[in-house]
Amino acid sequence: MQINSAKDLTVYQKAYDLSMEIFELSKNWPKDERYSLTDQIRRSSRSVCANLREAWSKRRYEAHFISKLSDCDGENSETDTWLDYARDCSYLTKNKHTELTKEVVEVGRMLGSMLSNPTPFVLKSDR
Repeated sequence: MQINSAKDLTVYQKAYDLSMEIFELSKNWPKDERYSLTDQIRRSSRSVCANLREAWSKRRYEAHFISKLSDCDGENSETDTWLDYARDCSYLTKNKHTELTKEVVEVGRMLGSMLSNPTPFVLKSDR
């Protein structure tokens, strides 16, 4: 399968699905969490995809591509932290937390693989 866009990457699709599931679950969280936990977890989970799209657009320059992938990985880790808070505040069941955390770990592994071997994704120079 030819990859024409970051949207074609499995890691993007998994991260997007995760952010949408978090969005749906967080709709039921207390209103007093709106500007703290709810906003933070939505932002960080969405930022994985947004930074991946930015990385894709900068893949002509390996250092820029890696930098944006590092941002993706950081946002993914931040999402994991907010999931822990959601569990400990009893907004998520332990089972749902485990399920979501597994998704975060899988996205992190995929990002780590791209960080370790960016060459297949970086555009070849015409020089």
